[in-house]
Amino acid sequence: MPRILMTGASGGIGTRLRELLPKIYPDLVLSDLTEPANLSSNETFKQADLADLAAVESICEGVDGILHFGGFSVEGPWDTILQANIIGTYNLFEAARRQGVKRVVFASSNHTMGFYPRHSRIGTDVTPRPDSRYGVSKVFGEAVGALYADKHGLGVTCLRIGNFGDRPLDQRRLSIFLTPEDLVQLCQIGLEHPGIHFEVFYGASYNERAWWDNSRAYEFGYRPSGRAEDFREHATAEQAKLPADPVGDFYQGGAFCSTEFDGDASRVWKP
Repeated sequence: MPRILMTGASGGIGTRLRELLPKIYPDLVLSDLTEPANLSSNETFKQADLADLAAVESICEGVDGILHFGGFSVEGPWDTILQANIIGTYNLFEAARRQGVKRVVFASSNHTMGFYPRHSRIGTDVTPRPDSRYGVSKVFGEAVGALYADKHGLGVTCLRIGNFGDRPLDQRRLSIFLTPEDLVQLCQIGLEHPGIHFEVFYGASYNERAWWDNSRAYEFGYRPSGRAEDFREHATAEQAKLPADPVGDFYQGGAFCSTEFDGDASRVWKP
């Protein structure tokens, strides 16, 4: 079996995937800036700061594939985003190249496309419209992934992850819901499919209200089992508790768009 490195092992997604991945990849190496609080004796953990190239190169030694979930996962100050998500992502790809890693699955984000209106249905071949400094860092990561695929031959898959969890939390997330099991399936495609060179997939389950055309993932065999509409009543009830957000409710990125917004409000369509 291949040796797989997963960064971001102490984060929300990493913590959940630690329950699911060892059944598929028993030789799983975990890494993060801090050790997971509930690390078990049969888990392998290697601490590393993504901003430290030498440390990242060390954890990539002997690895066949990488699931890169590390970094800063929400909006934040520029210097924080720069160190964790831009310098850190460059270091990850460069360390992978130096150590001869074959595949990298990069956790991108729906926030690369957040300023598309909700009435738009978009594929993976349209111009990015990031909604935040965080979104900009994920656009950068996709670009670095393309460079390392084309110039250095890494097999790279970028997953624009939507709302990861067991059920969608509000109306917006009915369109972008992603179950842990479906994320694992996308990771497997990125790590194992022989046709992967450089691909961008949306990290979404089967969502009837989807804003995204994820047909490229389906061409590679993706068959999601999660269905957002199974949780429609819960999401609708939770939405009713939220205040109106004219900007966030118009754009796909939600509150990431309205936070710090001082742009042209006339572009926001009102029914």
